[in-house]
Amino acid sequence: MQQLSEVHRNRIHALFHSGPLIPVITIEHPDQVLPLCQALVDGGIRALEITLRTEYGLPAIERLRATMPEIWVGAGTVVTRAQYREVESAGAQFVVSPGVTEPLLDFGLTSSVPLLPGIATVSELMLGYSMGYREFKFFPASVAGGPDALQAFAGPFPDVSFCPTGGIRPDTAADYLALDNVLGVGGTWLTPSDAIAAGDWRAISKLTRDSLVSLGRLT
Repeated sequence: MQQLSEVHRNRIHALFHSGPLIPVITIEHPDQVLPLCQALVDGGIRALEITLRTEYGLPAIERLRATMPEIWVGAGTVVTRAQYREVESAGAQFVVSPGVTEPLLDFGLTSSVPLLPGIATVSELMLGYSMGYREFKFFPASVAGGPDALQAFAGPFPDVSFCPTGGIRPDTAADYLALDNVLGVGGTWLTPSDAIAAGDWRAISKLTRDSLVSLGRLT
């Protein structure tokens, strides 16, 4: 069986080395792309996950890669190989899936863009582990057991690391980041819908900066 290369793993670790928080962003209107993402970057974010939950996700990735080359831009909510190919072509630098299938994991082995596969159970983890994956998204984190579950996973899988996402709030992010097997956390709290609707980009920058300060990642 083909195994995941060290190159892919090194890219995932480089991604999280850029910062502990990855906002999960759903674009509801194309005019929001640049000001929203610039507000996040101004607040200290260096990696963005643009989901494919709307029709604007793919063009947003293309636009961000062209205009903000200094940051990591990835694709989230990728569930098929066809979508994986599309985000590769759009220039995504990493791919995040909400769950795992053998075809998706297999495609990630040979793609030039590293995959962070989503898991919620040990069985799903073992499927990815058997193919060489050692870094996973843990989703939905708050429903699937939270920090206690990740602590339990560390026993049989001491060489596995996670990015928990789903239901994480500013007051719980630190609990996850305190774990040795957590690389970073993903979340939507950095992009509140009311601030986006009002175009209050300063509020989003402040929220981002305050979150990083509270986690000890900015001074």
